[in-house]
Amino acid sequence: MKVFKTQEIRNMALVGHSGSGKTSLTEALLFQIGATKRQGRVEDKNTVSDYQEEEKKRGISLATSIIPVEWEDGKINFLDTPGYFDFQGEVNSALRATEAAMLLVDASAGVEVGTEKNWQYMEKIGFPRIIFLNKMDKENVNFDKVVEELQEKFGKKVIPFSIPIGEGPDFKGIVDVIFQHAYTYDKGKATEIELDPVLKKRTQELYDAIAEVVAETDDVLIEKFFAGEHFTREELLNGVTTALLEGNLVPLMCGSATERIGLDMLLDLVLHYMPAPNDPRANLGFRYESGEERTLNPDEPFAAVVFKTIVDPFVGKLSLFKVISGKIVKGEVYNSTREVTEKIGSLFCLRGKEQLEVSELWAGDVGAISKLSETETGDTLCAKDHPVVFKQVKYPKPTLYFAIEPKSKGDEDKIGQALTKMAEEDPTFVMDRNAETKQLLIGGQGDTQLAVVMDKLKDTYSVEVERVPLKIAFRETIKGTASVQGRHKKQSGGAGQYGDVWVRFEPCEEEFIFDEEVFGGAVPKNFFPAVEKGIRECLSNGILAGYPVVNMKAVLYDGSYHPVDSNEMAFKIAASLAFKKGMQEAKPILLEPIYRIEVLVPEDFLGDIMGDMNKRRGRILGMEPQEDGNQLLIAEAPHLELFEYAIDLKSMTQARGSFTMEFVRYEEMPSNEAQKIIDAAKEE
Repeated sequence: MKVFKTQEIRNMALVGHSGSGKTSLTEALLFQIGATKRQGRVEDKNTVSDYQEEEKKRGISLATSIIPVEWEDGKINFLDTPGYFDFQGEVNSALRATEAAMLLVDASAGVEVGTEKNWQYMEKIGFPRIIFLNKMDKENVNFDKVVEELQEKFGKKVIPFSIPIGEGPDFKGIVDVIFQHAYTYDKGKATEIELDPVLKKRTQELYDAIAEVVAETDDVLIEKFFAGEHFTREELLNGVTTALLEGNLVPLMCGSATERIGLDMLLDLVLHYMPAPNDPRANLGFRYESGEERTLNPDEPFAAVVFKTIVDPFVGKLSLFKVISGKIVKGEVYNSTREVTEKIGSLFCLRGKEQLEVSELWAGDVGAISKLSETETGDTLCAKDHPVVFKQVKYPKPTLYFAIEPKSKGDEDKIGQALTKMAEEDPTFVMDRNAETKQLLIGGQGDTQLAVVMDKLKDTYSVEVERVPLKIAFRETIKGTASVQGRHKKQSGGAGQYGDVWVRFEPCEEEFIFDEEVFGGAVPKNFFPAVEKGIRECLSNGILAGYPVVNMKAVLYDGSYHPVDSNEMAFKIAASLAFKKGMQEAKPILLEPIYRIEVLVPEDFLGDIMGDMNKRRGRILGMEPQEDGNQLLIAEAPHLELFEYAIDLKSMTQARGSFTMEFVRYEEMPSNEAQKIIDAAKEE
């Protein structure tokens, strides 16, 4: 592939609701520029972007793909992201590696949940964006209605830069608002036509709205605007870019990816109006941490950040990176995050899964390196004699866990290796072997993400697993005090065994305390450690349901011994007998883990969420209104009631709600709920 200079490069994340046509757009663009011989379709499972077997099977994007498009004298790296909410981590990574985003909207559906969520996130981080109103050729499309809805939801800064000629099945062309030219399309080829008076008047009104926003970016331009003078092409280009970067303008383009209408104008908009990576006002998603500071400049020493990892069982590991400064060439690179040197075997750009070899990549460009053994997502690569480290990105924590088991007993090792590779690919996915419950847990953002993991285990790594009920790490303790005797006496031929202890068991704040109040040598001091050890060994299995015992104090206060038959083992056994008796008499109870949960929801759903939280035995601690109009509900609830909250919240809020949760403490479980757990444990 040709080498492009920094100022010739544009990086654009494609985001939007699932089904808005992001992958179809990349297919159309590749076909339009002659990079592919036929235009792939998601339905036909032959797209460049969705190349994974799981993506073809489900008909949705599951991971970010890079689609470089060469247009005029420039290169646009489109990062096609998943629209499904479970894969928000992929979207965040793509936004981090780009300077602007294209928000795709299905013209027949209007503003959907994914449109709102992506907009809110980009608004929160101040990210420049344009809107592409796709699928203008579908039935029942009303351009004015969708624009009105967009402006109502997101403000008047959404301004059309193109308007359609015809709608629905009659959609045949585009009017360029800036230059006031009209074009009809046939198989992606544009033909200029005369602008009719109605469209001309409409175009002039929109041009004036754009000119007003542009005028506000510069004192000289505002004087020209009020004097009624027209802006030059250069003034318009600079003014639009400035307004876009300042968050005062969101250009809207319309078209059809499948019919290839308006794509040339869309590419022109990206190339001419979107910021180059080295524009000092452009977003640099990688934050400096230590070493030599960098600006996005090809003349500075080399530095790059790995923003994504792809692990393919056949191809091996691919590290996707963005060059922050200097240029990257084949040879050696220094991983400053891990302080190791890595060798670059081959340097290339990815187009889907296709590897396009390249001799070098300049600052601002994105590329890939294969088989870096030590490097992981988030690592910094740089010149060893000019070290720099960029901060690691924070990914959302898992909100849903599945417990899984292999169907074949010999697959335990294979599962671990496969899951490790998948966690390397997707930092929002985690695996954990719970030391207490002995269960293998997989965690992520939702049930679709975890279902994909299980399918990939089977299809890609030939390991079949099944989901099993998730176990909770309950605890047992006592509420009362009991003084009990534990006596162990065994006589069999030769030397016997004799141990006799009186122990008082009582509640305490700490996990476990052992103390002694023995007077007169009733129990010799050398047996105290054996008594403590005997009780400690019992703490891992309570008498109610076999869960660990906490918040207990054991005081050895009396006992007796035999000068010949007493030994450490006898006193250990005596202590364990005392423990069982003491637990039974000191009002044993079951404790359950309580989690603090913060739920972010639109105000319309707040009542339902509060009612649902009460049903889950939750306690509402407070509410905090947010700047974007959402409400933050803060509550505490038992872990037992939150197993599938990620799925339920999505259902209750039409996927508009999100939440985080963290463990805070253990609390006494209501007796009726505790009895269910005790009965289940006995049955097991």
